Amino acid sequence: MKILYPFEGLLVVEPEIFGDERGFFMETFNADKFAALGLPTEFKQDSHSASVKGVLRGLHFQLPPKAMGKLVRCTRGRVWDVAVDLRTGSSTYKQSFGLELSAENKKMLWLPVGFAHGFYALEDCDVLYKCTETYDQAGDGNVAWNDPELEVSWPVMGTPMLSARDQAAPLFKDLKLPF
Repeated sequence: MKILYPFEGLLVVEPEIFGDERGFFMETFNADKFAALGLPTEFKQDSHSASVKGVLRGLHFQLPPKAMGKLVRCTRGRVWDVAVDLRTGSSTYKQSFGLELSAENKKMLWLPVGFAHGFYALEDCDVLYKCTETYDQAGDGNVAWNDPELEVSWPVMGTPMLSARDQAAPLFKDLKLPF
């Protein structure tokens, strides 16, 4: 397993792939390896989203007391996955990191508590999330995907397909965050 730390606490995980003419095998989670990296080893919820090409989901986060870390991977198609650091006091506060997650590259992104997350479907896709907390609608937060203050670089062609919730997302300057 290879690890890249683009920001403090944010990890890109490249699992070891064992493949031959039959297909491949890989570990998508290993508690011992996560513990050795100082990461959580207890997850409370797994989620799965399917999107058509051109959908943009995000930027979403969960507020305390149900703030959650997420391990994200794409199992079908390709997405441009984005993390935005919302942790005040962090050296990367309000900065974003993006990378392609795909069924082909099998990379995963670990987002600790205090990051907003979103993705843009470059192709029809399935995205799986392993979460450290259960979803709580009362603590569901989001910020506009195209907020100029956050300067997220998206490979969006034209107007993305957004949910009503994401269309109405507030700007960062209007949020009061506890991270």
